[in-house]
Amino acid sequence: MERTRAFLTRLGLPARDAHELPTSTKRFPDGAQYRVEIPSTEGPRALDIVLEEADRYGITIHRVSQGSGVMLQTDEEILDFARLAAARAMEVSLFARPLAAWDIGAMAVAAAGRVVGPRLRGQDQLVYCLEDVKRAAGLGIRSVLLADEGALWVADEMRRAGELPRDMQFKISVMMGSANPAAVRLMERLGASTFNIPTDLTLAQIAAIRQAVDIPLDVYVEAPDDLGGFVRLYEIPDLVRVAAPVYIKFGLRNAPNLYPSGEHLEQTAIAMSRERVRRARLGLDLLQRYYPEAAGSRLPAPGLAVPLAGVTAGEPAGSDGA
Repeated sequence: MERTRAFLTRLGLPARDAHELPTSTKRFPDGAQYRVEIPSTEGPRALDIVLEEADRYGITIHRVSQGSGVMLQTDEEILDFARLAAARAMEVSLFARPLAAWDIGAMAVAAAGRVVGPRLRGQDQLVYCLEDVKRAAGLGIRSVLLADEGALWVADEMRRAGELPRDMQFKISVMMGSANPAAVRLMERLGASTFNIPTDLTLAQIAAIRQAVDIPLDVYVEAPDDLGGFVRLYEIPDLVRVAAPVYIKFGLRNAPNLYPSGEHLEQTAIAMSRERVRRARLGLDLLQRYYPEAAGSRLPAPGLAVPLAGVTAGEPAGSDGA
């Protein structure tokens, strides 16, 4: 076993989980340790509520993410997303779908086969996902969620080739499931901009991943029920300390799954967005109480995938930022 650990060390990977919980010296470009993300912001009306509540509670939201997919937003809705976020110099990240779980295949709904749900089933579905990415970019969005390593690799190649804007970012969904330092480093090498780790990793496991990669980690400090339902608010100070740079991410327990969302669920989505911001206030209060020296980013912040405002539907998604 020690020979295996030594070989991992030669690869630049930690030899074991970091049970000593070392303080991370890595930071966001502005020197900050943490930023705040509100997930499942399912449309511009929900984003309006997130901004309203953030102002009411006096907190900074650096990023919102959406799970239903680019394909389920009209051009006008995506443009509204971009306009609202750009006005605050914050990031909005839209999911690039569809995935196997929404397809006609049976394995994704079988008890032992659900692991394939976040994957892209077949080459046509890969094309559909990449079309979601291109459409988002063409409407000014500069961050998309991906849950398939093949889509990540191809999207990064498209970014390098100028088929996507050079400043496009790829946020990896928690559904990717990579749960060890080697796996997350592989995603970093494939082009990941930030990585959402599984919700049930220990502080020692998270600290080991941080030793292996430089990209920001996205960490649910409250997870939806279908991702475990964990409420880890008291761990926020240690998470920020060992995982920096880190997005602390406020999901919501005891709440329905909204995906795919739409007008039939809009009031529920808005109510959940409102409560997620309240949860963020509670979590940030704990961070201030127990780790008051922790540094958060102020807006505008370097490295955020802030969307372009004023883009017209139908413009190309090329490297010049249109």
